Amino acid sequence: MASYMDMVTVLMCLFIVLFAMSSVDQDKYIALRNSLATGFGQVDVGKVDTASGTVVPADQVSADGEGYALGDDQAKSATASSGEADTALDLARAELVDLTAVKQAIAANLEGSGLTQDVQFALDARGLTVRLVGSETFFGTNSADLSDEARRVMDAISPVLASAGHDVSVEGHADQRVSVAPFASNWELSSARATQVLRDLVERGGVPAERSQAVGFGSSRPVVQGGTADELAENRRVDIVVLSNQSDDVSALLPELERAAAAAGGTVPASDGSATADGTAGGAFTAGGPGASGGAATAGGASSAGGAAHDDEGAQSGGH
Repeated sequence: MASYMDMVTVLMCLFIVLFAMSSVDQDKYIALRNSLATGFGQVDVGKVDTASGTVVPADQVSADGEGYALGDDQAKSATASSGEADTALDLARAELVDLTAVKQAIAANLEGSGLTQDVQFALDARGLTVRLVGSETFFGTNSADLSDEARRVMDAISPVLASAGHDVSVEGHADQRVSVAPFASNWELSSARATQVLRDLVERGGVPAERSQAVGFGSSRPVVQGGTADELAENRRVDIVVLSNQSDDVSALLPELERAAAAAGGTVPASDGSATADGTAGGAFTAGGPGASGGAATAGGASSAGGAAHDDEGAQSGGH
């Protein structure tokens, strides 16, 4: 009898514990179910968490998110949808004004030194490209050493880039002809030249190294197709890209705004239709330059395998 009573008591305790555990699990399951239902847009789910910053009932949310903390990206999205000042279009206008001012300052320095003929400007979604065309002006035959003319060009460009507050990507490009000694291929030659331009910008020009990179693209990204002397010279280039500080979505609006500014006589129209900046200054300012940063390794001032500019050599030596 005593043994039987002990067994029944133990069984009773066991079932009480099991019942208690099942009740706790059920409560947790209900809370989890309600929380998930709220997150997926359900309304009548019973008691839910409506703490500030996590879950907010739909009837308490205003169009501009007033009264609730927003991150930078959320804030930009909210203001864009509500039509306030900080829209993506307004940010793109401000960025275009900034890049146009950089272009104007560089063009003025080049014009003062009589060097505008060897430099072109282009603007795309990445930012402003300062293109050093005709590498024979900047480098000797199959050499990565900067010429005296190239150093004069760097002296005109460096002070503007040093104070611009933008990251700078120095990108080398080659024509399709095969490189010769001492460089094994166009990759080595172009990377070496891009690095030399970057070193001059950083070491002599004072451009911050932490905002600089050198990239080589070889002959993989020509701006024109063909094998004439002029076409090959145009593909032999070093691009100094002043990168946009805005997000990709905002920067994607820059080419269209630049075209609109060109159509408006070189001014960047503000949201109220007034002009915010003059887009005209020495040098050709055209939309849609090539260039991209894809694929090449970079390291604050060090070059990565790719391409740079070529100088005008004879056909026997590859013309690099």
